[in-house]
Amino acid sequence: MRIVIITGLSGSGKSTAVRALEDEGFFCLDNLPVALFPRFIELVGRSDDKVRDIALVMDIRGRDFLKGYEKVLQEIGEAGHAIEVFFFDATDEALIRRFSETRRRHPALDNGSVPEGIRFEREQLAGLRRIATTVIDTSELNVHQLKELVVARVKGNQGAREMTVHLQSFAYRYGIPLESDLVFDVRFLPNPHFVPELKPFSGLDPGVKDYVLGQSETGMLLDKLRDLLVFLVDGYCREGKTYLTVSVGCTGGRHRSVVIVESLRRLFEGMKVQLKVTHRDMEKG
Repeated sequence: MRIVIITGLSGSGKSTAVRALEDEGFFCLDNLPVALFPRFIELVGRSDDKVRDIALVMDIRGRDFLKGYEKVLQEIGEAGHAIEVFFFDATDEALIRRFSETRRRHPALDNGSVPEGIRFEREQLAGLRRIATTVIDTSELNVHQLKELVVARVKGNQGAREMTVHLQSFAYRYGIPLESDLVFDVRFLPNPHFVPELKPFSGLDPGVKDYVLGQSETGMLLDKLRDLLVFLVDGYCREGKTYLTVSVGCTGGRHRSVVIVESLRRLFEGMKVQLKVTHRDMEKG
């Protein structure tokens, strides 16, 4: 069977992810003690329902899992099941805002503030985050975007022949997207922000595009990036990687990174991949 473990920080969107997987036909179970995972999977395998896809939620509510999850996950893998760990994360600011809006107490601490609970939970889950096969940063995602991303990850990992590539621009001032596989910093390029007639526009504007692409450094950068990405995508596909997130960042996420992403779009459109392009911070400044 295919086993997807849903885990991560409280308030990061795990419940939304579970609902998305349920809609895709997964049998989902929340808050089962981790020690019972192998037994549960065994029982499902013996049933007549022919369940092939299972999603199990493990988080800070089940404190005991921190003492033995590695052994349990290893046991599941050794039994022949395909196991994936989806770790959901978000910035402290986003998590604090969500707890404030719902007026929930943080489940990690019986007594303590929400920021203290977040810090404690990050420490406790650090090892699990390191072994995750997929890390999804939900800080800037709404419910619909998160569901779409989860479904894309699941479908992309189901043996599809084409790799799914998510190409995105971002602003360093708002943080590096945590789900990134590859990050490229283009802040060394001349910045249209300091050209008065270009400042109000984005990298989708022809004037901004011409300015950025007209720099000699940009041409050299794109040549090197194209060679590198063609080489890497070919290698990733041979090794069975099915989802790749390429993030390109500049200071404000509005000019240079957008132009570079749009230029790389044409590269990926010429390759045998499923392409998704987003400009995370273009409208923020």
